[in-house]
Amino acid sequence: MLKAGSRIEARFKELAAAGKKAFIPYIMSGDPSLNASLRLAGTLEDAGADIIELGVPFSDPVADGPLIQAAAERARRAGVNLRKALGLVAAIRKRSNIPIVLMTYYNPVLKFGEDKFAKQAVEAGADGVIVPDLPVEEADLLKEHSYKRGLDTIFLAAPTSGPERFRLVSNASTGFIYYVSLTGITGAKLAHYEEIEKSVKRLKKLSGGKAVAVGFGVSNPDEAGRIAKIADGVIVGSAVVRRAREDSARDFSAWLKSMREAIG
Repeated sequence: MLKAGSRIEARFKELAAAGKKAFIPYIMSGDPSLNASLRLAGTLEDAGADIIELGVPFSDPVADGPLIQAAAERARRAGVNLRKALGLVAAIRKRSNIPIVLMTYYNPVLKFGEDKFAKQAVEAGADGVIVPDLPVEEADLLKEHSYKRGLDTIFLAAPTSGPERFRLVSNASTGFIYYVSLTGITGAKLAHYEEIEKSVKRLKKLSGGKAVAVGFGVSNPDEAGRIAKIADGVIVGSAVVRRAREDSARDFSAWLKSMREAIG
């Protein structure tokens, strides 16, 4: 089995060799329960997910829109925290070798301790971490401990990022680079494909060709297909959270497969 951290890069290389792009759905740990999240992870993989982004519930998810905020609140009411989210990672890992990226805000990591967090995340089977409220300029301690433990650190670049921020994010990110397709919160409307393409090309050039995945705003197969022509991976969050809650199991699975097919 590949060690933690290497599964993400290996998956992107496998997909590139096959002429494909990564489908990266997001779910919230513990929404509405940990057992439900475990089953949902299996559904995502069965439908063709390449990497799973696993949210950690937090009381003040500033980067997230109403759908994911509500999912975090449901999970928190169920008693889910960072430690229990790591337990979910371990449960998924017993069944699957799919790469798993944790998406957590910084306060739980700080309370845990950066080294303890990186160590236990890798022991649980996580491959990478995204901390949207931790600026890359202030992330040296997390990067140091994550590198030591073999946990990829994935940083965000946005349309508002200047050249120096693009360079910092490109250099600091391992596994892949996360490009936020729009200014605002998750679930907002996607647009400006030409600008997204220009930014993705700049990030790849600055990073020496690291994979770039695009997220925020992708909600249907048409949008997913258009982003897949631009980037190495497509991250889908709010739409997955909403449909997992509202659709029948059959309809949800069919929608996931339509997204996978559109991404190619």
